[in-house]
Amino acid sequence: MTDPLRILSTGAPKGGVSGCARAFEEETGRAVEVKFVTAPVLRELVEKGEAAADIVVAPVARMDAFEAEGSVLPGIRSTVGSVKAGVVVRAGAQEPDLSSAESLKAAILAADSIVYNVATSGQYIVQMMDRLGVAEAIEDKVTRVPNGSGVMMHLADSKIENEIGFGQLTEIRVHEDRGIAVKLVGALPKELENVTTYCAAVFAKAADPEAARELVAFMGTDHGREICRGTGLEF
Repeated sequence: MTDPLRILSTGAPKGGVSGCARAFEEETGRAVEVKFVTAPVLRELVEKGEAAADIVVAPVARMDAFEAEGSVLPGIRSTVGSVKAGVVVRAGAQEPDLSSAESLKAAILAADSIVYNVATSGQYIVQMMDRLGVAEAIEDKVTRVPNGSGVMMHLADSKIENEIGFGQLTEIRVHEDRGIAVKLVGALPKELENVTTYCAAVFAKAADPEAARELVAFMGTDHGREICRGTGLEF
């Protein structure tokens, strides 16, 4: 029996990566297993040689580094789409004004609680708070959770009326679609916009590099991109 192909991916493009894996299984009969981790954990696994996968999905800049150090095969990539950072609240809670950086700043200062993750997308929010000049003022009301899913579950369980969460749009939409009690307010204002592009590549030590190449190529086809767009990824 042929072993399944294994994908190691960051969480933001989860819907698109999972959808492509399922479609590839249906078209080829080859089983695909997907493991999702935060970007910092993914980087650590790859750099320590502990990824145990055939394919990796990561931000473009990180993939450039992986290729430079020989962790992935050169020149074999497919873009799986771009993700914007956005704002989420508990369903029915007060929604902040996202019309400008200043209106979001005012909403952040007025909020009773702020929540974001410790992964790469959360690191951007830390930088954004510094840029807005509010980091010190909100320090005591910030909650940081391990990942994007943690942000959604925190908000869904919260009783705080004026609480603002930050996450990737794709992750927020996944939880909305699952019936979790959260609501996407929208993307960050244009002047604060954060867009991360993700791509797939084949590990240099892939157990089945030829099949891995086929799956990476599939992600870049019109069908693969249609699947990814359907989950909120942009091209």
